[in-house]
Amino acid sequence: MGMRVIIFGATGMVGEGVLHECLSDESVESILVIGRRPCEVRHPKVSELILRDFFDYSTVEERLRGFSACFFCLGVTSIGKSEAEYTRLTYDLTVAAASVLARLNPGMTFCYVSGTGTDSTEQGRVMWARVKGKTENAISKLPFKAAYHFRPGFIKPTRGLKNAYGISKALGTVYPVLRILFPGYVCTLRDLGGSMIRAAGRGYSRRILENRDIASLAHQ
Repeated sequence: MGMRVIIFGATGMVGEGVLHECLSDESVESILVIGRRPCEVRHPKVSELILRDFFDYSTVEERLRGFSACFFCLGVTSIGKSEAEYTRLTYDLTVAAASVLARLNPGMTFCYVSGTGTDSTEQGRVMWARVKGKTENAISKLPFKAAYHFRPGFIKPTRGLKNAYGISKALGTVYPVLRILFPGYVCTLRDLGGSMIRAAGRGYSRRILENRDIASLAHQ
């Protein structure tokens, strides 16, 4: 049987790209998209769960059982937010979902998208990096089969998808140059989605995947 996957954040650029890769990958049998609004994707693999409160899963737990992987692509910018607000929307929200899924699906692999520069020590000067590091560390302590943390830098969007950011589309046109000049800081959205699917299905030697790991695993 193929993987049964949960995706958070499919209405954002990263989540939409990961969903796109899951739709075309034969190892993925079914996908539950969890979001605040519909992702507007119609496909035999896809079902949706519209959730208004991402801190309370008590009424939907039965729909969350029996999954083999979660691709958590939900995130917000830290710009204009206090550390307390950003912590609630990043650490608290993510750990709330991950804790429920770990309890309901002990055989699950959890794949979390953080970012290049994430601070695993939780002690650095950059606020968002500390909070992301704290989130990664908390997920790693939960009783999942495995947890992987993906740290992309600049992501080249997948052509034809609707949720790509304007700046990403613009820089995507010079991606071949960026790949040559900054290979440790860039990846494609297709590589990110593919590497998450492969980590969930086959495992990987490292629990933290930087851009080079993402590109390498995607093509294995």
